[in-house]
Amino acid sequence: MPGAREVLTPDALAMLQTVAERGSFAAAARALGVVPSALTYRVRQIEDALDVLLFDRSARQARLTEAGAELLRDAGRLLAEIDAVANRVRRIATGWEPQLTIAIDSAIARDPLYDLVGAFYALNPPTRLKLRDETLLGTIEALTSGEADLAIGAVLDAQSLAFTGGGIRSCLLGEIRFVYAVAPHHPLAGAPQPLTEAQMRAHRAVAAADSARQRQGMSVNLLEGQDVLTVPTLQAKLHAQLHGLGAGFLPEPMARPYVEAGHLVELATERPAPLGRMHCAWRVRSAAQPGLALKWWLAQFEHPTTREALLMRHRGRGPSG
Repeated sequence: MPGAREVLTPDALAMLQTVAERGSFAAAARALGVVPSALTYRVRQIEDALDVLLFDRSARQARLTEAGAELLRDAGRLLAEIDAVANRVRRIATGWEPQLTIAIDSAIARDPLYDLVGAFYALNPPTRLKLRDETLLGTIEALTSGEADLAIGAVLDAQSLAFTGGGIRSCLLGEIRFVYAVAPHHPLAGAPQPLTEAQMRAHRAVAAADSARQRQGMSVNLLEGQDVLTVPTLQAKLHAQLHGLGAGFLPEPMARPYVEAGHLVELATERPAPLGRMHCAWRVRSAAQPGLALKWWLAQFEHPTTREALLMRHRGRGPSG
């Protein structure tokens, strides 16, 4: 006797839907262009394989049993998924990637990034997006390890990655200035400026952990012997500093709304404020042309306004949000 996998084909599920919709085997047979006995036989095969009764035949109409109704609830979903896969396959054959994985550094502003995601989805592409949050070297490592196709906000460019054997291209997104900031109730908020390294060392720093897993991560702007609170992202670092849990350098565009609202105090330091160069980087697969999804994203980075928004358009909230 045939098993469930052999009888529950897409054609069989569509046939059962027709019987349920038409309300009788005779009406369904006419709609499908088969004789009623052949239709009845096929339905009986499915029932025997599942060892359930799908239709109540006690009346002239074919009414779904509880088991039959459950099967057809899933059948509609399965048939829709099959159609969706077929449509994706046809479109992917035109040059679209099945999936594009993007590693996004925590210094990148999220609102303009999600605006780009929305614009991409407006194309109705067959490509599925997968976004990864990364920090510092973890952003470029996701690319060089093959876990991502595109890195936005990489601290290293393609020239710096020559040791990986090539296959990486990059473009400059822009530069980010950093500012030293603390909460208004932090002890350093009222200290004489510019702050000396001794003053900074005496207070806990907040550091965003490098998300690199396969290589030594970066430690940025920390002083030897200083107490450190390590958090996973720049956003977490910002909120820790808003709560007065420590001090440290933050990207100026990220800190600006909170400084203007009085939730952070920007302090001058004797130590020069760092300047970060952020890149977009992507993998090149041998001699093949980039897929249409990657091409679309790379085209967005050609616009100066887009590059500026990704680095500068951070939205501020209150210290608890």
